[in-house]
Amino acid sequence: MSKRREAITPDLTALIDVVFILLIFFMVSSVFKKEELALKLSLPTSDASKLEIKVKQITIELGKSKIAFGGIGVDFKSLEKYLSGVIKKDKPVIVRIDKNVPY
Repeated sequence: MSKRREAITPDLTALIDVVFILLIFFMVSSVFKKEELALKLSLPTSDASKLEIKVKQITIELGKSKIAFGGIGVDFKSLEKYLSGVIKKDKPVIVRIDKNVPY
């Protein structure tokens, strides 16, 4: 009589559960940074509904003494240079202006 040995395989169910729980934990606890928010602005409130844009947009932020284009701080003189290469008819431009900026 010959004895057959079964191959011993570890149970991977618990390991897979732990991996998924860790993945979910890191996804929930991570901070998602928005690139276009370079300046800390206090924006005025609006009654209009949120604008949903599906295409890539151009974001300009204007503070009292600073301006940012696409999340990068620029000066007023070089803003035209940045805008001339990017603005097209089909791209929306989002302008965020601090409520303390006089207009």
